[in-house]
Amino acid sequence: MATRDKLIKIVDLEKHYNGGKIKALDGVTVDIDKGDVMVVIGPSGSGKSTFLRSLNLLEEPTGGAIIFDDVDITKKKYKDKNGKWVKVNMDLHRQKMGMVFQHFNLFPHMTIMENMILAPVKVKNVPEEEAKKKALELLKRVGLEDRANSYPIQLSGGQKQRIAIVRALMMEPEVMLFDEPTSALDPEMVGEVLDVMKQLAAEGMTMVVVTHEMGFAREVGNRVLFMADGKLLEQGTPSEVFEHPKHPRLQEFFSKVL
Repeated sequence: MATRDKLIKIVDLEKHYNGGKIKALDGVTVDIDKGDVMVVIGPSGSGKSTFLRSLNLLEEPTGGAIIFDDVDITKKKYKDKNGKWVKVNMDLHRQKMGMVFQHFNLFPHMTIMENMILAPVKVKNVPEEEAKKKALELLKRVGLEDRANSYPIQLSGGQKQRIAIVRALMMEPEVMLFDEPTSALDPEMVGEVLDVMKQLAAEGMTMVVVTHEMGFAREVGNRVLFMADGKLLEQGTPSEVFEHPKHPRLQEFFSKVL
C-alpha cells in the first residue's frame, strides 16, 4: 500500500474557555493527508467548527500542536533545515489555507470581480490583468462568468457561496476549509454548492469540511470524523463510519439524523 503524504498533523489539540471549565476541544489528534476529503460530522456544540477554525488559527488553541508543511504553526518560532530559529509567518500559512464560511463574507460595495482579485493583487502582488484572467476562468467553472460585474446583493445565496469558494481558490491554497458552507442556504440552493465541492474533490483538492449534509459525507468524503463534546470519538472511511458505527454516541447521533 502506498504511503500517503502528510499535509497537516494535529496532535492533542485543546481549546478551553472559562478558565478550563469548558473544553471546546479536548485532546484531538488526527493527520490530514494530501488529497483527503475529510468530512467532520457531529451534533451542534461538538467542537467541529472550533477544530476547523483552529487549523488556520482563527481560533488560537489552548494546547497541542498543528504541524502544517513541517512547521508547528501554534508556536512563535521554529527551527529551519539549517537549525536556525525562524519566526512563524502566519500570514503565509493562511494564504495556503482557503476558508469558506457559512456566510459568504463578500464585500458588498465591490463587484464580484473586485472581490475575487483583491487578495491576489494586494497580498501576492499578482498583476491585475493576470488576476482578472484567472478570476474569469474560475467563474466560468462554476457557471457564473456572466456575473463578474454584478454586486453581491444581485446574487442568490447559492451563487454567493459559489463565488466565495472560487474566491478562496484565487490564492491557490494547498487545502480548503469549509465551515458548514450550505447551512445558511435555502434547500434548493444546496445542490449547486455541493456540486462545486464535488468537482474540487474529484480534482484532488485537499478539503476539510464541517457539514450536516450526510449524503455529501457519504458520497464525497474519503474520511469521516465524528466529534462530540470536544472529542474525536470515531473516524474511518464513509463505509466504516456510516455502515458500522462503533461508538454509542455515534449510533445515537445517526438514529436522529439518518
